[in-house]
Amino acid sequence: MSVSGGRGGTERLVVIGGDAAGMSAASQARRLKEPGEMQIVAFERGHFTSFSACGIPYWVGGDVSERDALIARTPEEHRARGIDLRLRTEVTEIDLAGGRVRARDVASGAESWTPYDKLVIATGARPVRPDLPGMDAPGVHGVQTLDDGQALLDTLARARGRTAVVVGAGYIGVEMAEALINRGFEVTVVNRGEEPMSTLDPDMGRLVHRAMEGLGITMVNDAEVTKILTGADGRARAVATEDAEYPADVVILGIGVRPETALARTAGLPLGAHGGLLTDLAMRVRGQENVWAGGDCVEVLNLVSGQDQYVPLGTHANKHGQVIGSNVGGGYATFPGVVGTAVSKVCDLEIARTGLREKDADRVGLRYETVTIESTSRAGYYPGASPMTVKMLAERRTGRLLGVQIVGREGAAKRVDIAAVALTAQLTVEQMTALDLGYAPPFSPVWDPVLVAARKAAAKVRVS
Repeated sequence: MSVSGGRGGTERLVVIGGDAAGMSAASQARRLKEPGEMQIVAFERGHFTSFSACGIPYWVGGDVSERDALIARTPEEHRARGIDLRLRTEVTEIDLAGGRVRARDVASGAESWTPYDKLVIATGARPVRPDLPGMDAPGVHGVQTLDDGQALLDTLARARGRTAVVVGAGYIGVEMAEALINRGFEVTVVNRGEEPMSTLDPDMGRLVHRAMEGLGITMVNDAEVTKILTGADGRARAVATEDAEYPADVVILGIGVRPETALARTAGLPLGAHGGLLTDLAMRVRGQENVWAGGDCVEVLNLVSGQDQYVPLGTHANKHGQVIGSNVGGGYATFPGVVGTAVSKVCDLEIARTGLREKDADRVGLRYETVTIESTSRAGYYPGASPMTVKMLAERRTGRLLGVQIVGREGAAKRVDIAAVALTAQLTVEQMTALDLGYAPPFSPVWDPVLVAARKAAAKVRVS
């Protein structure tokens, strides 16, 4: 094992992880520090950098024609900017006391130590893979990286039959179910929850359920997978629950992800209740002077509940990277937190949420009222107007907005951004009714659906 040194008195930044947070941090630091001032070394165990994991279902489904369309910046582009990017190199140990990391070349197995002055941990997340019989069988796929996406496409291309089972009905599970329908597969989704999309309240998830069934997807709710059954060739052939078996030429795990923090845990860095690294507002790991962390391996503050939360999204990861890069490069920036905004779709059904669900509000002891309204995406008389359901939570007495969920057709999902801004500004539902939103019949009814919900919520909290 060798130890590689720096160049004279040049400061060295080491980045673990080559996707959104890690390479955003490296790029921002490079903008602020010339190569003669700071050497930047980035380790990535995969084949790709700076790619959109969120776009993988659309690549698999054929909406995105090729893999490289999901790559924002290639390794060659990073290297041309003065970043020493080392692909297929996995960091296996962080030595905090010695200020160094140990890395292993995936192909050769050769190991070496690299010292650092500043360290960024951006190790991302890993798909949840339950410890059940058959989960590691060929034909069972998690979908987190471009390598995962390519492996899945290879399996789909050589599948003998056209049946698929998706385990889990969160964002990835729902999106992958649609992708497989687009590929001509017969799809069953096995979901342990009451309804798909547990990020919504069950009454709103029921609307997603109906839309999925309308696409020809078989939904199996309240079902726990017990094992993956395999054939004589060792490949997955079915998914078993306590009550039934569902044939599968391919199995997709859409159960969610967990923060990839084994390195950090072994190094003794602080982890939160969800297993993610804990940082301060500058994204510096708590209790550490020269270690930062960002992306899917950290927990963030929810500005509505006031509690740390695990929210693995590319939007946050890129912002984390910008903040970290500014701070390690000698500037100053902060990441105050999130309100929990997310959007998705099933065919033409758009799904959005921000803030707290009912169970989130219950968990932190908030007293609240809920309202649900039906409206349309445009003026009702204008061609193309489609139905939209908006659910809103507001705190009793104060009227503070707590959360919004929206399910509808074209023009529904991005309306949640109105609520996201209102949550960030801590507006009451009464204050929201006075928002000066854009109006014309092709875009909205004269009272936007979000404002209709706010009016109804304001009336309800006045008498609570």
